[in-house]
Amino acid sequence: MRSSVLCFSVFLLFPLSSAPASAQGENVPAGGTPLTVERIYAHGPLIGNLPEGISWSPDSKHLTYLDGGELVDLDPDTGKPHILVSRAKLSSLGGAAGSEEDKDHRQRYGMASYLWAPDSKHLLFDANGRLWLYDLGTGTGVQVGFTDTASGDDPKFSPNGDTVAFIRNHGLSIVRPHEMVESAPYPVAPAPQNSNTSNGQVDWVYEEELDVRSNYFWSPDSKNIAFLQMNEERVPQYPIEDWLPTHAQVELQRYPQPGDPNPDVRVGVVGLAGGHVNWVRLPAHAGQDYAPRFGWIDRHILWIETLARNHQQRDIYFSDLSTGQTRLFLEITDEKFVDENYDVFVDGGNLVLSQWKDGHNHIYLYSYNAANPMQETSAAPKQLTHGDFDVDGISVLDSAHKLVYYASNEGNPLEQQIWQVNFDGERKAITAEPGFHEGNFAPDGHLYVDKFSTRMDPTRLSVCKTDGAGCKVFWSTRALEPFKLVPPAQLEFKADDGSTLYATLLLPPGKTSPGSVPLILNPYGGPGPQTVQNHWEDALLFDELLAQHGFAVLHTDNRGTGHRGRDFAQAAYHTFGPVQFDDQLTVLEAVLAKNPQLDAEHLGWWGWSWGGTFTLYAMTHSDRFKAGVSVAPVTDWRDYDSIYTERYLGQPADAPDLYKDFSVINSAAKLKGHLLLVHGTGDDNVHLENSVQFIQKLIEADLPYDLQIYPRKTHSISGPDVRTHLFQRILTHFELYLKPAGPEK
Repeated sequence: MRSSVLCFSVFLLFPLSSAPASAQGENVPAGGTPLTVERIYAHGPLIGNLPEGISWSPDSKHLTYLDGGELVDLDPDTGKPHILVSRAKLSSLGGAAGSEEDKDHRQRYGMASYLWAPDSKHLLFDANGRLWLYDLGTGTGVQVGFTDTASGDDPKFSPNGDTVAFIRNHGLSIVRPHEMVESAPYPVAPAPQNSNTSNGQVDWVYEEELDVRSNYFWSPDSKNIAFLQMNEERVPQYPIEDWLPTHAQVELQRYPQPGDPNPDVRVGVVGLAGGHVNWVRLPAHAGQDYAPRFGWIDRHILWIETLARNHQQRDIYFSDLSTGQTRLFLEITDEKFVDENYDVFVDGGNLVLSQWKDGHNHIYLYSYNAANPMQETSAAPKQLTHGDFDVDGISVLDSAHKLVYYASNEGNPLEQQIWQVNFDGERKAITAEPGFHEGNFAPDGHLYVDKFSTRMDPTRLSVCKTDGAGCKVFWSTRALEPFKLVPPAQLEFKADDGSTLYATLLLPPGKTSPGSVPLILNPYGGPGPQTVQNHWEDALLFDELLAQHGFAVLHTDNRGTGHRGRDFAQAAYHTFGPVQFDDQLTVLEAVLAKNPQLDAEHLGWWGWSWGGTFTLYAMTHSDRFKAGVSVAPVTDWRDYDSIYTERYLGQPADAPDLYKDFSVINSAAKLKGHLLLVHGTGDDNVHLENSVQFIQKLIEADLPYDLQIYPRKTHSISGPDVRTHLFQRILTHFELYLKPAGPEK
């Protein structure tokens, strides 16, 4: 077939080890070092490895992080670092290497590699599931979990520090670490044998779509543990196959697709002796609804957040374990879908959360009787923030001082500052430097780590005082200075409904002849992330490389993306393509009109995940794009997970036309241009079946395509070797098919 001839021609004419002769970085800025794929990806991040696991000790006297295989302790007052645990000692605590999936999940979902004990004198290291208690006084570590590799996940000290709980064999176990080897793990809420039930363990779909990082919590008096039980008996399984061994191996993943049964969930409480579980009864909620967050109000009473399966109702309940009484504390509804920020903060008679009731995501303060939380209250909630901006996330609820610390894009929708608001609604900015700030606050609230960057300035880490008295930088980089990077132009346009669309355009330096510059669109386009922000992203380096090879790169945040208010986000409701594509074309036409050096006859498009789907949508709904690269795309929305897809499209039985119209598999026969399709065989997020099914439609239509498979790699396709190979492949694809001198079909 023509597809096989085309695919082989790429390798025969243009080996991946080198780009075509016409593309050797002829547009490098004067005096700059040329970028190459190898420089960007082959040896780890070009800007260096950021410190990982940044954590405050409970007494706020230590700020620790992992850097170069060592645990560093930074004195918050002086800003001076010293090695707390050496590389040699940390290496001795290491467990066996985890699987590709385990490594990916620990990185992608931010699983902690260590945590402080409540006494601020001990650390607990989680080395791929093996738990070690490290005594800072003696400099010795003792394994306390006796776990198998990668089974000691999500360890937590009890508030009094006497006991550690962790996930083992899909259930909850505890160990008393200070008893060292004399104490073996004791299962307090074991998962039933030969079942598909887990106690306290987070499954994939909750991790990915509800941003759940833990499903169990200690009571304030250290006597009980509340946990979420998930029964996945009715959830279909998806086979993820590893073809590298001589005898292929299959891992079966529980993965609910749209319309499938979700995990049945319920909240239970168990004591340290195990045995009897006190199950919480929630009225009017079936097990198919979600429980994104829950926790303790006091030692007797839980709060539990629920989310309806259709994403149109979010409730919070209070439940008294001693009486069995449960009451609805608050209810949030939306005729389309509620905002995705499910975090709830409860302390001292105050409950704080964010919602977009007034059209933007803002902070609301609810009060309850701390002495008797089950007592009905008549006090109306206070809206603490107001205005044409979105609160991105709440960091701290400080009831003692009646303060809330949070991040928002107030003042500039492309930036983020850290703010403080009191219970009277008076707010002030904690940060001011233009760019993007993220805060990591010390327990006492006086200090925080400011993670700061701009579009052209990589991440800088500082320890700062919340009273504005100053910051001390403890990590930064000048690694990019030799490359003389060129900033993209910041652009604004109007959508059909009058909404502002933000975009960036990076042009190759020195190329001004009319029609001389091919243009590549690289949007994400789907719900949630913004790509056009004053924020450092490693992806900028590949944009710069493309520019040095003579391409222009356009990024646009269309309607349906996040952080721009309810109406802007809800443009994605019941539409996965037309509105988003229309916005991209609106910006494209304006950019072509204002930049005559751009070649309207040589347009490309590429993207990853939703962006990969968007690539296929563009190439099957237009004949304007000569070349495209689609990485890990969803090609049939019936193939993706239930939580994400049903939020926007509903269930397939209720909206079959939406699934038909917006699944690119149904338009595959209309593909125009040269397509490179990329997927990892171990992708447990967007399964390989999406690309396989799309390929089948291309074969039926007798259409050529290029395919790149990465064995065992997950959705991230991570690792220096494969990233180097992947991005060289992308560059070669555009050199082949997008440059005017390239071969035409």
